[in-house]
Amino acid sequence: MKEEYKEKRERMVESLSERGYIESEPVKRAMKKVQRHNFVPSNIKDRAYIDSPQPIGEGQTISAPHMVAMMVENLDVREGHIILEVGGGLGYHAAVLAELVKDEGKIYSLEYIENLARSAQRRMKESGYENVRIIHGDGSSGYEEKAPYDRISVACGVPELPSPLIDQLKVGGKILIPVGSKVFQDLVMVRKKGKNEIKKKNLGGVRFVPLRGEYGF
Repeated sequence: MKEEYKEKRERMVESLSERGYIESEPVKRAMKKVQRHNFVPSNIKDRAYIDSPQPIGEGQTISAPHMVAMMVENLDVREGHIILEVGGGLGYHAAVLAELVKDEGKIYSLEYIENLARSAQRRMKESGYENVRIIHGDGSSGYEEKAPYDRISVACGVPELPSPLIDQLKVGGKILIPVGSKVFQDLVMVRKKGKNEIKKKNLGGVRFVPLRGEYGF
């Protein structure tokens, strides 16, 4: 069965590469290494390497692999980066980020739903990712305790850019965030040019579950 999952994973990654979602070797290596079937509920393990969102319980989903690839490519994640992830789900995206930042980096992943956060932490430990910390909390307010961050990755839709996330980003850092309605959003890249200066770039339409919390829906 492990060999079967490996073959499916490699076919998925090669397909994403051929379709242009994966552009760099580090992202390709990371997505080939992370065992996505360990970050989905047991009843859908056979669908783990299909390029589509999948339900993970509590009304939430795991993003399609092509969306994860697109997000990590656009964030330009480097070794040693300290990253805040908002909307951690069961931990797959955080695991891909962890592969990219290596042992010198750190991922702080916030999940609003306690059951998912507990499950994600267990899965992360079982998968050996010691540089990822799963935190149950309001991701819309960020995680000031470990700020500032080199990158912030948000996997839930917001009505507008949460000010705490801008405050917790390093000058020169990037936020990738879906901004719009509860149903449809634009994926927006935000660069922090100075303490009170940001630059935004619209990367196109996306569809994420809505972000809960003080600065969410």
